Amino acid sequence: MAELPVNELSIIGAFGPHLSAKTRGTSADDPDKLVKTHCCFCGQQCGIQLKVRGNEVIGFEPWEDFPFNRGMLCPKGVKRYLQGSHPDRLLHALARDPSQPSGFRNIGYDDAIAKTAAEIARIQKEHGPSSVAVLGGASLTTEKTYLLGKFARVCLKTPFIDYNGRLCMVSAGAANKKSFGIDRTTNPWSDMVGTEVIWVAGSNVAECSPITTNYIWQARELGAKVIVQDPRITPVARTCDIFVPIKPGRDAAMFAGVLQLMIENGWVDEAFIDQHTTGFDAVAAYCKTWDVARTAEATGVPARTIHAVAELWGKAKSSFLFHARGIEHHSNGVQNALGTINLVLASGRLGRPKSGYGTIVGQANGQGGREHGQKCDQLPGWREIANPEHRQYIASVWGVEEKDIPGPGVDAYELFRKIDKGEIKALIAICFNPKVSLPDNQFVTRALEKLEFFAAIDFFLNDTALHADIVLPGSLQEEDEGTVTQVEGRVIKINKAVECPGEARQDWIIIQDIARALGRPHGFTFDSPRAIFEELRVASKGGVADYSGITYEKIERQMGVFWPCYSHDPKSGEPIDHAGTPRLFEPGSYNPVAKGAGRFYFADGKARFNVAEYRDPVDDASAEFPVYLTTGRVVSQFLSGTQTRRIGPLVAQYPEPRLEIHPRLAEKLGVADGDWATCETRRGAITLRAMVVTTIRPDTVFIPYHWTGPKSANRLTVAAQDPISKIPQYKVCGCRVKKADAAPEYASRLEAQQ
Repeated sequence: MAELPVNELSIIGAFGPHLSAKTRGTSADDPDKLVKTHCCFCGQQCGIQLKVRGNEVIGFEPWEDFPFNRGMLCPKGVKRYLQGSHPDRLLHALARDPSQPSGFRNIGYDDAIAKTAAEIARIQKEHGPSSVAVLGGASLTTEKTYLLGKFARVCLKTPFIDYNGRLCMVSAGAANKKSFGIDRTTNPWSDMVGTEVIWVAGSNVAECSPITTNYIWQARELGAKVIVQDPRITPVARTCDIFVPIKPGRDAAMFAGVLQLMIENGWVDEAFIDQHTTGFDAVAAYCKTWDVARTAEATGVPARTIHAVAELWGKAKSSFLFHARGIEHHSNGVQNALGTINLVLASGRLGRPKSGYGTIVGQANGQGGREHGQKCDQLPGWREIANPEHRQYIASVWGVEEKDIPGPGVDAYELFRKIDKGEIKALIAICFNPKVSLPDNQFVTRALEKLEFFAAIDFFLNDTALHADIVLPGSLQEEDEGTVTQVEGRVIKINKAVECPGEARQDWIIIQDIARALGRPHGFTFDSPRAIFEELRVASKGGVADYSGITYEKIERQMGVFWPCYSHDPKSGEPIDHAGTPRLFEPGSYNPVAKGAGRFYFADGKARFNVAEYRDPVDDASAEFPVYLTTGRVVSQFLSGTQTRRIGPLVAQYPEPRLEIHPRLAEKLGVADGDWATCETRRGAITLRAMVVTTIRPDTVFIPYHWTGPKSANRLTVAAQDPISKIPQYKVCGCRVKKADAAPEYASRLEAQQ
């Protein structure tokens, strides 16, 4: 079956990606106004001022007062304004039409809504409510994610909703829930500055979250020592104090080995463990099996390095440990994350300044997007959809019967398996590009073509939307307002800068228009994002993720509000003007689960140690596929590239994916820098230019994942998932590499386009 139903060059000609290279924003281009808002890309959500003239964003100015980034921006932030007024911007709704060279024809917005509603109604009448599924996104505002979860369960009455945060934060979230009872970074990033030790595990901060790098540099200026754990010598690792060159997928073993040395040497805080935790004895018994020799053998890390890490971390008086997808994107991702938490709990360095723990959020609203109901097992306020008490409260807010709220659904990848089996017949997706971002994505492509109906909502025609029957033109971040929650747990405000162009609509309007066209308007008559947020505040009240005390005005006044933030005193019930909770687990802090007793969010107020068991990766390196393949990001591109592959200066910085390979392995295979090389796994093969570097393990190759089609790294990755979080194992699988016999076909097509 052809990958696309129509001619690829015709699609690109009509919808891109084309490159935006306008150079406005200079001093000669005076704006009508400056709009204080935030970057549209990663979970740091740096403050930025957009320069607006007429109805166009023409440039930016630094927002130096915003406390997180103080005016600093990464290459993506500097160029983010170039997505506005882009030639690929969707201005009209589209209907799939194979008779057209591009595969689509323009259709009126109202007709597109009517067609979408008619197809949903038909399919649900024939196959039941659960025959329709919804996929959301972690770059949407929290108002939209709340509305989308409500739409799936109240309007469509389907359990099948999940989101692309399934590919991001869920392993860390599951580990946080198991250990702390709450899923949020414990401290503001400013607590890094003045700490003694920073341990970065599986996070290429310099390229994936560059402003976080500045906090590390500030900490180093004040004497902090830095540990970096990664198969690649990332930019921060080049000047760190201890580099841990770990084999992909062996992180849980490393953490167990370090904790064993801490226990042996008396570098654990026994008083903290006794007073504030449970489960330590079981963890200590497991770690006892991980002596230094076994740890070194399993991880590929020299014994002397393991000793050095344990001593530096164990003896510190203050510390900050954070991680990201490098240890989470595994079929053992939850165990890896639990291993880091065990180290933090054993040190006792929580609930105070200059010591903390956290996960670096990937997407713009990776934190808020997982708190208020678009996950398959979740209701607003971080409530559980299977919990009768939680269901009853949300039913009362929504004005429905508790029995009418569907139960838990399935994760995003399992949803595609259900499409493949014919159990799900229709799909509505918003700001999710699974054809590029899911593993073994040729399977995803085949599943998309089995749908009876597929509607996509987006502002560019992404690779997945090429398979849609109806495309509804949604909104860029700067075309709407709302809130997101950034990496520290700080709720911030996105401010509208321009109106949607053409017939494009704000996403929340589109969702409500579908509900009304279905004749199911109950609960979908909001007139603004503020109105949605006001209901969200009520829905979250009393939940772990309590936003009830947050208002738009408070966010603007404080430049962000850390949740939980209460509208009423948790003890007395009296109304209060709560400022929020920048630092979790401090002595005397309120624990809503235990009604005030203890710091952690369990009934007894104590944190949980969990045995973080090491397991070999699924589809590991082997005799047949002897090299480890790992994937990740580069600084100028973002996720599936829907936005960044359209911004000229960012594409120029890293125009095509490369295969990073160590000189020792390259010499063995006869591959020179710049040669075409083929990387093959059990699922497929792709051919890329080789980039010979000394900054990667000799047994490992790296491919960035931002590209599609024959350049897509996720043609190679394995669909194995963590049994708890259901996150895919992107960060390791066995592969084999060889010098290519010839340039790939796409190389000649690129030349033809140019």
